[in-house]
Amino acid sequence: MKRPALIWLRRDLRLTDNPALDLALTQGRLPVPVYIHDPAPAPRPGAASDWWLHHSLSALQRQLRAHGSDLLIFKGETTTWLCRIAADTGADAVYWNRLYEPHAVAQDQALQTALRETGLEAHSCSAALLREPPDLLKADGTPYRVFTPFWKALQKTGPARAPVEPPDNLPALTAQPPGALAPDDLQLLPARGWDAGFHPHWLPGEDRAWRQLQSFLDEGLTGYAAGRDRPSQGATSRLSPHLHFGEISPVQVWQHTRQWADRQDHPDAVAAADAFLRELAWRDFAHHLLFHYPHTAAQPLDTRYRAFPWRSDYRADLRAWQQGRTGIPMVDAGMRQLWFSGWMHNRVRMLAASLLTKNLLIPWQEGAAWFLDALVDADLANNSFGWQWTAGCGADAAPYFRVFNPVTQGERFDPEGSYVRRWVPELRDLPAKWIHRPWQAPAQVLAEAGVNLRETYPLPVVDLDSSRKRALAAWARIRQLPR
Repeated sequence: MKRPALIWLRRDLRLTDNPALDLALTQGRLPVPVYIHDPAPAPRPGAASDWWLHHSLSALQRQLRAHGSDLLIFKGETTTWLCRIAADTGADAVYWNRLYEPHAVAQDQALQTALRETGLEAHSCSAALLREPPDLLKADGTPYRVFTPFWKALQKTGPARAPVEPPDNLPALTAQPPGALAPDDLQLLPARGWDAGFHPHWLPGEDRAWRQLQSFLDEGLTGYAAGRDRPSQGATSRLSPHLHFGEISPVQVWQHTRQWADRQDHPDAVAAADAFLRELAWRDFAHHLLFHYPHTAAQPLDTRYRAFPWRSDYRADLRAWQQGRTGIPMVDAGMRQLWFSGWMHNRVRMLAASLLTKNLLIPWQEGAAWFLDALVDADLANNSFGWQWTAGCGADAAPYFRVFNPVTQGERFDPEGSYVRRWVPELRDLPAKWIHRPWQAPAQVLAEAGVNLRETYPLPVVDLDSSRKRALAAWARIRQLPR
C-alpha cells in the first residue's frame, strides 16, 4: 500500500505544473492535499485577497474531488497542524513549493527543522518563479539591482524547468482527519457585500486562469505592446491574481507564450511575445529583490530616503486619495476602479502612487498598505517594489526628478476620456479637452456638463505644479546625503 504524504499548499492552488504534487506522485506516495490558514505569518493580505483566496480554495477543492481526492482545510499554526494531520493520516512526509517573502523563507526553514525532528521527511520544490533568487546572480555573485541586465540574463537561461503535466486522477483518501473545515468556515468573504463589484470582473480558479491565458494569447497579445498603456482598452493579460495565488505558474505562461509566437506567421510575433514576457520577468525581479533585501518590505532600499521629510498632517488627503476624491480625474478613476473591482491598471497605479508620494508627500508605505488591502493581486514583493520604484527610493527606481503629471498622462493615454468617464461618471459629459483638467474648464462648459466643482466633483487637493517643485527640492536634498 502507498504511504500517505501531505501536500502542503499555500499559493500554488493548481494541479497542473505543481512540482510538489508531481514529486510525491513520482515517488509513489498517496498525496493528501492540505491547506492551513495560518494567521501568524505577516504581513497578512487584505480583504480583497481574502475574497480571491476563498473562491480559489473552493475551486481547487471541487477540482480535487473531481479527480477522486479532496482538499483538507485547517486553521491555526502550520507546524502544529501538519504534525497532527500526519499522525492522523499515517503520513511520513510533507511536500511543498517554496515562497520567497521574508516570513515565508523563515517559516520554511523552521518547518524543515521541526518536521525532521519529529521523524517526518521534508521536501520543498521550486514552483513560484521562473528562476529562484539564488540561481540568477551577477558574475560576481551579487544580486541584480537593475532590471535590464537581469532581463538579459533571464532571456539567456530561460526558466529553470519545464512545466509538469497534471495527474489524470488521484488516489482517494482512506479517511478524513478530524478538524477539517469548509472554505466558508474560514470567513474570508468581506461583510456588507463590498465585493459585489468583483464578480463581473473575476472568476478565481485554475480553469479560469488557463482560459484567461488562452484568450489573451489568441486575442490580445498581438496588440499588447501598443495597447497595454491605455487603461480603457483592456489590453493587459489580467493574469496577475491568478499568478499570485498560483492558479497558473509563470513557467506555464512563459512556455505557452513562446509556443504562440512560434505558431504565428507575422513578423512582429516574437517582439510581441518578448514585450509580454518582459513584464512577467519584472515579477521575478521584484521577488528576487525582496529575497535578497528583505527589509524592503517596509523600508527603502536606498537608506538615504529614511530621512525624507514626509508630511505628518496628511490624514485628510490620504482619505481623499483612498476614496478617489482628489479632484485629479485620472487618479480618481484608478482609485475607484480599485475599490470597485479589486484591481487597477498598471499605468494608473504609477500615476496614483506618484501623486501620493511626490505631490502630496505622503509616505509610500501608506499607499503600499492600502494597495495590499484592496488589490485582488496584492503581492508583497511586487507591491513594495512598485511603490519604491515610483517614490524613487528602490532598485531600478524612476529618477527622483520624475514626477508623473496625471493631466498630461491622461491626455496621452486616455485621450477621449473613456477611462475617466467610466469610473468618474460625474464628469462623463465634459468634452475631452477638459475631462482631465475640469478645474480649468470655462464656467459655461462646466454648467453644460452638469459639473459643479466642490459640490458634484472636488477641486484638486493639491496644486500639481507647486507641489512638484516642493518634491524636487526635498529629493535633491536627500540625494546629497551619504549612502
